[in-house]
Amino acid sequence: QVQLVESGGGLVQHGGSLRLSCAASGITFSIYTMAWFRQAPGKEREFVAAVSWGDGSTRYTDTMKDRFTISRDNAKNTVYLQMNSLKPEDTAVYYCAADRHTYAAEITLHTVHYWGQGTQVTVSS
Repeated sequence: QVQLVESGGGLVQHGGSLRLSCAASGITFSIYTMAWFRQAPGKEREFVAAVSWGDGSTRYTDTMKDRFTISRDNAKNTVYLQMNSLKPEDTAVYYCAADRHTYAAEITLHTVHYWGQGTQVTVSS
């Protein structure tokens, strides 16, 4: 059974930081591209960042690349999202995702194989 379990969400003030974690089980983590997506109330789920299996290449949404950093630890089957300089518009449920057949440059909502249950991030103004 595949499980992606996110943690680290919460309430933070404008300008603050959070580190999200996603622990994977039931998959060979090292051969999956891992990603973070988010969904704000009333909006579609959107891509945030991804890190490829193999070469560890990364991709970010342009508006987040200077503030967010994605990383992975294959020994711990865990992917992280470090979020700095948070803004109220970053408020959303953040979802971890795993994709076996693409690299970070290619992953989309429609290529994801497995999703986590999501973790709420709320940034107060």
